[in-house]
Amino acid sequence: MARNKYDIDETLETPFDVRHLKRSLKYAAKYKGKIIAAMLLSTLAAIIGLLSPIIVKNAVDNYMDSRDDIPMLLLSGAGVLACIIVSVAFTKKRAKLMTEVGQNIVYDIRRDLFEHMQLLSFDFYDSRPHGKILTRIINYINSIADLMTNGLINFVLEIFNLLFITVFMFIVCWQLALVTLCGLPIYFGVMLFIKNRQRKAWQSVSNKSSNLSAYQHENIVGAKIAQMFVREEENEEIHDRLAKAYRKSWIRAVSFSNLVWPSTDVISITVQAAIYAVGLLAFRGMLSLGTILAMTDYTARFWQPLMNLSNLMNTVINAVAYLERIFELMDEPVSVHDIEGAEEMPPIRGDVHFENVTFAYEEGITVLENLSFDVKAGQSIALVGPTGAGKTTIVNLISRFYNLNGGTVRIDESDISKMTLKSLRSQMGIMLQDSFIFSGTLLDNIRYGRLDATLEECREACKIVGIDDYIMSQKDGYNTIVNERGGGLSQGQKQLIAFARTIVSDPKILVLDEATSSIDAKTERYLQNGLNHLLKGRTSFIIAHRLSTIRSCDKIMYVSNKGITEAGTHDELMEKKGDYYKLYTAQSF
Repeated sequence: MARNKYDIDETLETPFDVRHLKRSLKYAAKYKGKIIAAMLLSTLAAIIGLLSPIIVKNAVDNYMDSRDDIPMLLLSGAGVLACIIVSVAFTKKRAKLMTEVGQNIVYDIRRDLFEHMQLLSFDFYDSRPHGKILTRIINYINSIADLMTNGLINFVLEIFNLLFITVFMFIVCWQLALVTLCGLPIYFGVMLFIKNRQRKAWQSVSNKSSNLSAYQHENIVGAKIAQMFVREEENEEIHDRLAKAYRKSWIRAVSFSNLVWPSTDVISITVQAAIYAVGLLAFRGMLSLGTILAMTDYTARFWQPLMNLSNLMNTVINAVAYLERIFELMDEPVSVHDIEGAEEMPPIRGDVHFENVTFAYEEGITVLENLSFDVKAGQSIALVGPTGAGKTTIVNLISRFYNLNGGTVRIDESDISKMTLKSLRSQMGIMLQDSFIFSGTLLDNIRYGRLDATLEECREACKIVGIDDYIMSQKDGYNTIVNERGGGLSQGQKQLIAFARTIVSDPKILVLDEATSSIDAKTERYLQNGLNHLLKGRTSFIIAHRLSTIRSCDKIMYVSNKGITEAGTHDELMEKKGDYYKLYTAQSF
């Protein structure tokens, strides 16, 4: 998946080949029983439907000369009607069956893609516009639904129909059948001309659609900021430019798609005219009127599967552009995963050891270099320093959200790179700077990481952080519904709820990244009393820019210059009068 922003087209890192379609067929193989049944129904419908021209031919040639033949004509008409009814009934049953199969296939692809995305590490989401990710898992999968529902099965069935019609044509009149087949070279030449241009055009549509979705998503998330800075007009101009680019690419793609059916229709009509001309002129007296009428019917039917195949080609070409993106995302490597033979993390005591740790983000900028330190179980560690020095990176590495470039991180005696992620992270409580609140009830959010937590346990956590009184003042209390991203809650309230969520998980190691940054001074003092009780006997890492909140920590580490330049208690570092002293005194005035 291309790493880009909303106004840059994505470039496929793996070009499409036939393996993409084969891969989609593997999903269909799971439902091969129903697919075979659908094919049998379609085959029977096709064969029964092809009997009607023969019935018409027989009626015209044998029962048109005498009134005595009227009963046979009526019987022939009833036979044609019966063929139509049975054919339609079988076709309807097949359509219902394949709709169910197709939607199951789409569900399976969507499920596999979402499950894969759950495993992708932070660096994947750090480097991609979220709107483009959403486009792939929603719009693109919806767009292949038609292919999965009817496209693949219809492609096979239309080929069978073509073969059946060809056989019936040669049975009725092989000379006129050859006339019909003369149109095939022209048809294939036209399709070859359109095919490559059409695929490139629909790839462009998927690019422009992705760009537009990415920008729309970004503006929905940042709507408040846009209004605060009066950016509405500029944003509308950008959106208008992206929307026009999408419209232009769509019109171009549709113009190629619309060349398919008229071209096929013109060829079909031309061949039908040739059937009349050859049948009435070249074979005058040799062919009956019924034969010519039957062959004209078969000729029209012969080009109908080709017309359908042409339309299916549109569907396939459109879906191919989406399958490329879907499978590319599904093949995105999981950079942080359980290694082969990974062990379950034993119950954590809380000792943490960094040994010559080096780490750089994807851009190649080294954040930490040969970093080493030891933390004893139960200690509270404050990480301070300038923005971008690597404080949050350190706590992310403890949770193994990223892979190291060098060195080792150990918790107790265990190298965390050799432990399963679930057994490691389930024993850690992490509150990042972004206090994300999910749509649902407040109670759902508080016990998000521990579904078996009782209401009493959730209330106790909320009392510790000082949010219980606010929740109980609401009409529905803990069952109060909140919107996505905590709409209706203040930033401070969202942080307190996120704090309670972390406490309920009962972590062995607690990570607080700017946990009190959006809380007023009064609430912070109340919260601090609860935290002092909570942190006892629990290893904790606290990142805070307000240094007054971390004075009581067992150790303060100043992060700078790709490592830790100072470490000690508040009093020790103040006495040293180094980087920490300068930072603390600067905040005191």
